[in-house]
Amino acid sequence: MRLSGKTAIVTGGASGFGEGIVRKFSAEGARVMVADINKDGAESVAQDVGGVACTVDVGNGASVQAMADLAFRELGHVDILVNNAGVTHLPQPMEEVSEDDFDRVFNVNMKSVYLAAKVFVPHFKSRQSGAILNIASTAGVSPRPRLNWYNASKGWMNTATRAMAVELAPEGIRVNALNPVAGETPLLKSFMGEDTPEIRAKFLSTIPIGRFSTPEDMGNAACYLCSDEASMITGVAMEVDGGRCI
Repeated sequence: MRLSGKTAIVTGGASGFGEGIVRKFSAEGARVMVADINKDGAESVAQDVGGVACTVDVGNGASVQAMADLAFRELGHVDILVNNAGVTHLPQPMEEVSEDDFDRVFNVNMKSVYLAAKVFVPHFKSRQSGAILNIASTAGVSPRPRLNWYNASKGWMNTATRAMAVELAPEGIRVNALNPVAGETPLLKSFMGEDTPEIRAKFLSTIPIGRFSTPEDMGNAACYLCSDEASMITGVAMEVDGGRCI
């Protein structure tokens, strides 16, 4: 029970990596808010783990503020914030990505971290404690062709993590990131363009361990970085990638 007595918010918590993190945190004793744009999914996962459901658009400031208000009302305080919600554009030449798709990637993958910081960093500062975990991607470390603006958004998240960490460390707030390789999540088909045995084999050939990452892999890594066991660790962008970035 490494998170016993802790409270946490996980955005994008209704499916994929986010759901894996929610379930691991809950199993380790945390009370978790499952925040997602998918209302039914958030409510289903929250019911399973005895948590709190919240419908949120992480790229909208008013929606993020409403999420914070609900969290403080239902949880009392927040110990852990996981910025997991993310989207991608379909694989294509960079100049062919539509402005609408670019804006969506920008808002969900980047602006969301800024908006969450605006409402939760003052809370963490007032408590002189807190853990923020940003879910980036190996695409931000070793970019894949034809996913240019998604790659860039995840590279931004790694840099933002380190910048946040060095500024907030004196306030007792730790900030880390995880860089997962492609996993068995709803985004997988979007990364690949289409889900065929041939394309899966091509993706897997770049992962030395020979499998995709799983929500359980992410939950385990997230639990460690957000637990008191990692009290000396901040500014780390840890790869959970089966060796892809070596």
